[in-house]
Amino acid sequence: MNMHYLDNSATTRVCPEAAQAALWAMTELFGNPSSTHTAGREAKKLLDASRASVARALGCAPGELIFTSCGSESDNWALLGGAEAMKRKGCHVISSVAEHDAVRRSLDLLEERGFEVTRLRPDRSGAVPVDAVKAALREDTVLVSLMLVNNETGAVNDIAAVAAALRETGSAALLHTDAVQAFMKIPFSPKSLGADLISLSGHKIHAPKGIGALYVRKGLRLKPMIVGGGQEEGRRAGTEATAQIAAFAAACDVALPDLEQNAERMAAQREAVIERLRADIPELEVLGGGAPHILSVSLPGYRSEVLMNFLEARSVYVSRSSACKKGARSHVLEAMGLDSRIIDGALRIGLCRYTTDEDLDALCLGLRDAHAQLRHR
Repeated sequence: MNMHYLDNSATTRVCPEAAQAALWAMTELFGNPSSTHTAGREAKKLLDASRASVARALGCAPGELIFTSCGSESDNWALLGGAEAMKRKGCHVISSVAEHDAVRRSLDLLEERGFEVTRLRPDRSGAVPVDAVKAALREDTVLVSLMLVNNETGAVNDIAAVAAALRETGSAALLHTDAVQAFMKIPFSPKSLGADLISLSGHKIHAPKGIGALYVRKGLRLKPMIVGGGQEEGRRAGTEATAQIAAFAAACDVALPDLEQNAERMAAQREAVIERLRADIPELEVLGGGAPHILSVSLPGYRSEVLMNFLEARSVYVSRSSACKKGARSHVLEAMGLDSRIIDGALRIGLCRYTTDEDLDALCLGLRDAHAQLRHR
């Protein structure tokens, strides 16, 4: 089957380099990195080299990077640990209603623990206005958490401008950004963003599922969420997932040299798809956007599920919203204030560096035919 996989915001296929790195770690360097014998020391060397590779891709020191099991764990730890670390200075947190559920549920937990949360709304582009963040700041604000690239619309929040606003107002608040959908897709670094905490995930960049990372600015200490041994310099207990970490590093090493070129190529592909779909389907709506690799569109009056089934019959795979929502209605599109007909006809198209013109041609032809054939159903 010639599969046209365009759901790369949900997950990506593992690249050959990452798969080979994982296999090598599992079969050759399988020792416990905490063991003191030769097999353990070799595994520790691999762990250290892998951490250096991911840190180089992010633009931080290796010691500022802690490996986790996924982006959701990183988000949970950043919010719960960050707020806890700052609670003597206040109990106010700022975020948005358009965040990933890993952040949204963490905010709910913070409220249960006595914190007050201000959830800002995005504008029609899907981004949260920096002025709204400024207006929400208070003397007791201790944490601001906004995603860098929205996982459903591709809207890009100006995290650097938020950081500047915190500095200008003299706020002591920590700044966290969920950069799961941005890492290795658009250029950025902790320095360019001015963030204290950054969440990453491997399976969005052609590494396996089950590996993520949390950037923690040097000097900032978070209480461990997982206690036990002294792994990750005592910050996260549990034997390191060496094979997944090695694969994460390999995926970073492959993506980093061509990061900007791949972003430009995906942006051009995205614009070409928009132009072609608008020509074939005049009522098509493009929802938000900004990142080169995520395209959210809607055929008002049609049903997302029906469109997805029609495309799947042609081996074209897209989604309606975040995979974590398992088919539930998009809270992001609702937060943008869109009409229900637009939300109910929305599709998310996710590109990657392996996306071909053939894939996009199959998508455009499929939606054109769906528009014609499903019109009167």
